[in-house]
Amino acid sequence: MHRSPKQEELNMLNNNQLNTMLDLQDKMNIKVNPDWLNAGYAYLRAAMIESVEAIDHHGWKWWKAQDKDIAQVQMELVDIWHFALSDIIIAYNGDKQKASDLIVQELQSGPDSLSFDNVDYDFNKQSLVENLELMAGLCVAKRFSVPLFIKIVEQAEMTSDMLFEQYVGKNILNFFRQDHGYKEGTYTKIWNGREDNEHLVEVLGLVDADSKGYAELVYKGLSERYPN
Repeated sequence: MHRSPKQEELNMLNNNQLNTMLDLQDKMNIKVNPDWLNAGYAYLRAAMIESVEAIDHHGWKWWKAQDKDIAQVQMELVDIWHFALSDIIIAYNGDKQKASDLIVQELQSGPDSLSFDNVDYDFNKQSLVENLELMAGLCVAKRFSVPLFIKIVEQAEMTSDMLFEQYVGKNILNFFRQDHGYKEGTYTKIWNGREDNEHLVEVLGLVDADSKGYAELVYKGLSERYPN
C-alpha cells in the first residue's frame, strides 16, 4: 500500500507521545474514579456524541448557509481522543505499554479502508464529514479505528504533533485546575487579566514538545504564572 510523504508524517504518532498521552489519560480517569477500569463507563458513546458535534461544527445542512468552524472541529477531535484512549486502555486490561506498542504497529501498517456492516469504506476517498459519520457509526457498534481517526485529524488540518500538544495541554490544564481548588471553587481562572487557557497557549509555545517530561514542563510553566 502506497502512502504519500504527508500521510506518513501525519500518521507517525510515536511511542513517546503515545506513552505520555496514555499515562495522562489513566491518571485523569483515576482522579474521577480510582476503579475506572471496571466502572463500565461508555467511553465510545461519548466519542460518538463528540463525532456528531464535530459534524455540526463543520456544517452539513444543504438547506441553509453554514460556515465551517475548523477550530471547533479540532477541539472535538481532541475530546474524542480522550475517550478513545480510555477505551483502548480498557481493551488491554490497563497495560498502557502494550496499548502504545500496538497503536504504533497499527499506524505503521494501518489500512486506508475498513469494513463496516458488510460495506468497504476507503477513508482516503471520503470527505471529512463522511469520515466523521463513519467514526460515529463505529463507536455505536463499540469499535474504534485509530487509522481512520488519524485520517480525520489530517482532514481537519491538524498534524499528529498538533494533536499531541493540544491533548497534553488540555489534560495538564485540567490537572492544574483540580490541584488548585477548581472543585472547591477556590481556583482563579483569570490571571493578570487573562484566562488560564490563554496562558496555556503561551506555555505550549515555549516548551519543546519533544522534551523529556513534556507534560511536567507544561505543568511547571503554568505553576510559575499562577498567582500565589
